[in-house]
Amino acid sequence: MPDVIVDGGYIRVVQDVRGKYGSEGDYMMNRPLRGPLNPTKVDHSTDTWDTIEWLVHNIPQSNGKVGILGVSYDGYTALTALFNPHPALKVSVPMNPMVDGWMGDDWFHNGAFREEMLSYIYNQDATRKKSVIWWSNQYDNYDLFLNSVSAGQLGKERGMEQIGFFRQILAHPAYDSWWQQQALDRLLPTQRLSVPTLLVHSLWDQEDNYGDIALYYALKHKQADQPNLWLAMGPWNHGGEIKDASTLGPIRLHSDTGLYFRRTILEPFLAHYLKDDAIPLPGRISAYRSGSDTWETRSALPEQDCTTLHLTAQHQLSLNASTSTSGSVSYLADPAHPMPYVQRPVITRDAPGSVWDDWLSTDQRNAASRPDVATFTSPVLTKPIALDGQPLVHLTATTTGTDGDFVVKLIDVYPDEVPEQRELGGYQLMVSSDILRGRYRNSFEHPEAIPAGKPQLYQFRLPVMNHTFRPGHRIMVQVQSSWFPLYDRNPQTYVSSIFTAPPEAYKPATITLDTAASWLTVHQASPVTP
Repeated sequence: MPDVIVDGGYIRVVQDVRGKYGSEGDYMMNRPLRGPLNPTKVDHSTDTWDTIEWLVHNIPQSNGKVGILGVSYDGYTALTALFNPHPALKVSVPMNPMVDGWMGDDWFHNGAFREEMLSYIYNQDATRKKSVIWWSNQYDNYDLFLNSVSAGQLGKERGMEQIGFFRQILAHPAYDSWWQQQALDRLLPTQRLSVPTLLVHSLWDQEDNYGDIALYYALKHKQADQPNLWLAMGPWNHGGEIKDASTLGPIRLHSDTGLYFRRTILEPFLAHYLKDDAIPLPGRISAYRSGSDTWETRSALPEQDCTTLHLTAQHQLSLNASTSTSGSVSYLADPAHPMPYVQRPVITRDAPGSVWDDWLSTDQRNAASRPDVATFTSPVLTKPIALDGQPLVHLTATTTGTDGDFVVKLIDVYPDEVPEQRELGGYQLMVSSDILRGRYRNSFEHPEAIPAGKPQLYQFRLPVMNHTFRPGHRIMVQVQSSWFPLYDRNPQTYVSSIFTAPPEAYKPATITLDTAASWLTVHQASPVTP
């Protein structure tokens, strides 16, 4: 964010975390705060305190007011600075932070392991200076992960049992106390939020699209009036707010939304607390509405759902509760032929040719054409439908296996012809999507097998959205049982740990959705201030 630093005339200090590159000490991935998981006297919070203490006494140009901001891991450290903060810390801006690595950020989503993150763990944690880099003898990650059977086996083939954080992941596949005791959305609400904080969320964040929204709701539930809490949401990928953001994948937006955020929201927020409190603050919630390409302000995110999208046996999606939904839709999920999350070849993140940064906005037509994806589509809309908040998935399904995954995607289907941008004709844009590992349908902490052939409820929230489906478009829901190799394959046979599942455990299963008992509920937006 050089423009923000230069425009504001700020003194910029960049520091590595403990144990990385030139920083002293030992590195630990997302080092837990002092407590049951960290018996030492240091954590990111104390390191930040010490740094601020030195700066305010040794930088003569400083006015004694300090702000901390950063993206991703640096967003995580901007959150840890809020625990017992230094008195000189006047503002914090965590952008796309990792908050809860099991529930929905970097490492797992609702129990499904994000095996595309193995390369990051390898590069980040194997050596202090990233001198040893993840390697592959195959161009297509789809083949690489498929041939290695499981994420645990592939990690061992790469020698990752020497990496402490990989060993911890293997040891904690469920949401046990090890994960819970370091989840910042559980820890920070136990403190008084004393530092003005602007959470920054990317609506198409391919890495950490859970944490800051979960933290926002956790803080609001603890205390409805949070005088030091702000939130900004934009049409960005991970960290897209600090760059040119005039497109969303192939979709041209009406402006550079990153520049708008930095000038209209971030700059006055920092200046108010670091320079002059007479400078007006942005609204409590600044949210970009995709579809209509507008910025909105509001006082809070929605808490209640009020619109239901019904699945029907005719593969239709209906907003009308009186529409007949009785019946079922089935598909065969075969672990030998998992559904790729992007069009093949799947290139390793950060490698030339990779679409990792923008995969959440890629066209979903390839999925819609697969027989192992159940697709439900609304009629062509005659009026705009504005939805926001976190959609609640309510699926009732049976499987012939004893485990299984459920991926649900809410999609905006463009008209067959889009004159202003012809390549978007029929484009299928995901606006919210996620996965649930079936063994955790009743408890994230205590997995259990799925009883074969017996209907089960699979209920979970999708990531937050703020989108208008325009007239001429259609609303689509896709349901599938793999998203590979973004997530490791579910063998569909219950085993104690999927990380060590043997090849013979991977078996096809028939999934049958009870359409009368399957739907999505979501908040329908009210008029807001543009």
